[in-house]
Order: sequence, then structure tokens, then C-alpha cells
Amino acid sequence: MPEPQTNASPRPGGRVFLALIRDTKPRMGQLAAALAMSILTTLASLLIPLLTKTIIDQGSLTSLKPSQMAMVVGAFVLQAVGGAVSVYLLNRLGQQLVASLRERLWSKLLALPVSYYDEHETGETISRMTNDTAVVKNLITEHLSGFVTGIISIIGSISILFYMDWKMTLVLLVVVPFAALVLMPLGRQMYRVSVGLQKETAGFTSVLSRVLSEIRLVKSSNAEPVEHTNGRSGIDTLFRYGLKEARIQALIMPVMALVITSLMVLVIGYGGWRVSTGTLSAGKLAAFLLYLFQIVIPFGQLTQFFTQWQKAVGATQTILETLQADGEDRTAGRAVRNAHQPIAVDRVSFSYGEEPVLKEVSFTMQPGKVTAIVGPSGSGKTTLFSLMERFYTPKGGEIRLGEDPVKDYSLESWRSRIGYVSQESPLVSGTIRDNLCYGLGREVPDGELEKAARMAYADGFIREFPDGYETEVGERGIKLSGGQRQRLAIARALLRNPDILMLDEATSSLDSQSEQYVQQALANLMKGRTTLVIAHRLSTVIDADQIVFLDKGVVTGIGTHAELYRTHDMYRQFADHQLRMPGDREQGQERGQEPAHEHKLERDAGSVRVSVPAPGRVRNAGS
Repeated sequence: MPEPQTNASPRPGGRVFLALIRDTKPRMGQLAAALAMSILTTLASLLIPLLTKTIIDQGSLTSLKPSQMAMVVGAFVLQAVGGAVSVYLLNRLGQQLVASLRERLWSKLLALPVSYYDEHETGETISRMTNDTAVVKNLITEHLSGFVTGIISIIGSISILFYMDWKMTLVLLVVVPFAALVLMPLGRQMYRVSVGLQKETAGFTSVLSRVLSEIRLVKSSNAEPVEHTNGRSGIDTLFRYGLKEARIQALIMPVMALVITSLMVLVIGYGGWRVSTGTLSAGKLAAFLLYLFQIVIPFGQLTQFFTQWQKAVGATQTILETLQADGEDRTAGRAVRNAHQPIAVDRVSFSYGEEPVLKEVSFTMQPGKVTAIVGPSGSGKTTLFSLMERFYTPKGGEIRLGEDPVKDYSLESWRSRIGYVSQESPLVSGTIRDNLCYGLGREVPDGELEKAARMAYADGFIREFPDGYETEVGERGIKLSGGQRQRLAIARALLRNPDILMLDEATSSLDSQSEQYVQQALANLMKGRTTLVIAHRLSTVIDADQIVFLDKGVVTGIGTHAELYRTHDMYRQFADHQLRMPGDREQGQERGQEPAHEHKLERDAGSVRVSVPAPGRVRNAGS
């Protein structure tokens, strides 16, 4: 299995990591206090072997002076209290740092355009928010103190040992270079494994997010065996990385044990011989053994720090990829003062890659009128909606409100003027009230809420729930039917009171009874608003003020239903297929008549009214 490539020079990555930490504005006073307590704790621990030496050499505790006893007690108390305070402060600092970092990431994720999410899986993004930031936190809370105090402990212990007996110290240091030669390559291997583990964890999180969010599709498609295989593949990969990590740990631990054992044998053997000859006191030998542990244990902490440091640098790279991505500025631009103007789509072109999706599309929507977009699947209808919402920027041409390009308006202001009702009518987990008020940013009085629900024909089923507007809808609104979700989406759009309405054939997936309610609700919603409709069924838009026919990203016809039926061959085929009963087709062709339409949107005093067909005449033909 190929392993991720690592950067040969860690210094630039280290600088980037430190810059990222500085950008989170950590509380330097708190960091200084934590490290100061760690240093005091380390200094106190360095005194304990010297005091032990004195006790042993003097032969009894009673021979100690009161000042020496006070130093012994003080050293132990300072070591305990200082260690506790240092650990708490560093953990607090780490939690504050990761909270700040996650807040920056969360703000960035909300500001990133839709195109970013087209190219990045949700699970990978979640992993950056949770796992990668946790790696940075662990470096601060668990390893930074050990790194600083470890260096102080090693330097202090070796300095005191040289002062006590330089010959014994040289013997002790003989083993350390050999241990370093073994541990340093193992540390590099651990870094590569850790980076790979982070990457595979992000990938596995993506699989979990995708499968669990679409569990009904998985089950209805009998795809459990396929997804089990996909998940097992990720689990096996993580298992192999875990085994690699275990093998490295299995080498590190024996090497450390070998170093400690060798040093103890050398110190005890050589020191014991010198004690027997009278050239070294028993107290000094005991001190040497205690200082030995104050060198070896911090050496292991330094190894862990550098391993975690490399992991944090790797995590920083993935975090920075997100933080440095171009985001949207919702407030840049001027506010929309008057949305009741013509909206012109002028020679708009767009492509997701090299293949164009829209090719110089042009048409104008008059204020307060209904424009329908029809055409075969893949013709670019949904992409056009995305451009209207400014999820993407046209590759060529522009969209104008009146005489001004819509790109001159702030995203916040422009999108606040648009109401969107899609086929899926997405709902968030929460109550009906939460969903109706979602994104409004204000308290909605009960009267206003109930009025919108009545206009959307949703108040009836809401009142039937025991909890009314406080009813939980479940994840993605799963506890509601399709028609209920659609009516809630329409009520939500009514509360926004948009000037521009975009409907992505909101009735295409409903049964006839639900469709009647939703069509009536849509009629209330469309009154006096500039409306753009994606039509999968011509029966719902034959009375639109204009119909734009898209075919392979090109506008091939614009006009009313009657005009297009007379002049546009493909539109006529669509109409003949969808709007006529099979038995009526030949008669109509013989008489030269236009199709008999089952659904009819009628104008009545400036409003849109739905004429519901007789039973048995409704067909759910899609494009």
C-alpha cells in the first residue's frame, strides 16, 4: 500500500503551524504562567535527588537540619501543586485554542461557495473540523509542557551530574547516542504513518457520512452488501495503519527499555565498584540513579513531542487548505432597493469543466410575471437556477436586475429577495416552527406564522399534531410526508416575503391530492412576484407569461404555450406526449387542433388560480 509523501524539509511546515497558532491569538500570559509552573516543578524535581543524597550520606533523617527538612517538604509540595496547575492551564489554553481554530474553520466553511462542496466530500470536511483540530489541541495540552520541562530536566540533570562526578556522567552518556540513532528513524516512520492515518480517517469519515445520511436509499436499493464492502475496505486500511503504528511502538518501547536497563547496569555496576573503593559515596550513587530517570523519561517525552509535532504540521496543512480557499463575502456590494424590475439573462454561458452546460442563454423576466424553463433532462435548467441564486458565477455574459448586474449587489441582500421552493423541500432537524423561521434572523409572531401556514395550506395538518408548531420533524423532515414538507417550504417562503420566486417543479413527486393543496399554496405564493419555474410537466405551466425552451444549454425557443406549440417542433412533441390522452391524439391531429389540456393555470384579478382536472385525467409524466 503506497504511503503519503512527506515534505523533506519540516521547517517551512513548522513556521506555518506557528503562524496558524498565532492567528488564533492564544493567551500568552496564560501560556507563560503554565510554562513557568512547569519549570518550577522541574526545578523542584531536580532538588529531590540532591536532598536524597544528603539523607543517605548523613545516615538518618534526624541528622537533617530544619531548613533541609523544609526544602524536602517544599520540593514535594511544589512538584505536586505546580504540576497540577501547569496541566490545568495548558489544557485550558489548548481547549481555548482549538475552540478559536474551530470557530475560524466554521466561519470559513459557511462562507465557502457551493463550488467548494462540489469538489470536497462532506466527511473529509468534517474530519478537518474535528480530527485535525484535535491533533493540534493534543500537541498543546499533552506534549508542549513535556517538551519544555523535558529539555530543562535533561540539561539540569546532566549539569548536576557533571558537577557531582564527571567520570560517572560520561559513562552514563555513552548509551544515549546509540539510542538516538535508533529512535530518530522510528520517529520519521511514525510521522508518515500518522499522516496516512489522518488521511484514511478523513476518507472513512466521508464513507460514514455518505452512507448514514442516505440510509434509506441504501436499504431500498439493497446496497447493504456493497456499502459493507466499501466500509470494510476503509476499516481494513485503518487496521493496516494501526498495525504499522503498533510495530513502530513495539520497537520504540524495547529500545527505551534497553537504554534504561543498560544505563542502570552501567551506573549500578560502575558506581557500586567506586562505592566499594571509597571514591564515590552511596548518596551520590542513589542521586545518579534518580537523575538517570530524569534524563531517560524526558527523552521519551521529547520523542513523543516530535512525533506529535509532525502530526500537527500535517494537520495544519489540511486546515490551511480550507482556511485559504476563496470564500464568499456576503456583505460586499450594495443593497437591492427595488427588486420589482425586469431580470435579464444576457448571453450567459457556464461550464463545470470543459464541457459547456449553458451557451449564451438570453431571455428577460418581466416583474410580476411567470417565466417557465422547460426542456429535456440535462439541458441546464437547474444550473440556470444556481446562477440566479449566485451559487456560481457565469463564465460569460451576465444577469441584470433592471440596468444593473446582480453581481454588484451584496449576496445577503440579493438572496434575501429570493424565495426558493424545490422538489425535495429540505428541512432541518428541529420543530416545525424552527423550519418555518429558518434563516429569518428575527422573532416571528404566532399570528404571522399561522397566517403563512394557512396560505400554504399547512395549518390543517399542523393543528392535527399534538405539539402543533413544536412538533419535531426528524432528520431532513423524515417524519412528514412529501406534500407536508412542500407546504412547509412554501410557508417558509411566504414568511420571507420574497420579490423573486424560484420554483423547481414543486409538485412533480406528489400524489394528486397533495398536488392540489400544493398548487393552491403556490398560487398564493406567486401573487405579484416575479416567478421563474422549472417545469418537468407542461400541464403546470401552460399559462405562464412566457416559456423558455432549453435544449443542450441553448435557448431554442421563447414564447407562450400557443406560440411555441405552433413554431417549435420539440416543444410540440413534449406537449403531445404530456398533455393529451392517447385516444385523443389521432382525432386532434385529424382536426388540426392543439392538445386538450388537463391542468390549467388561470389568471383571476392578478392572481394565479389552479383548475383541478377531473379524476382519472391527471398524468405524472416527467421530462
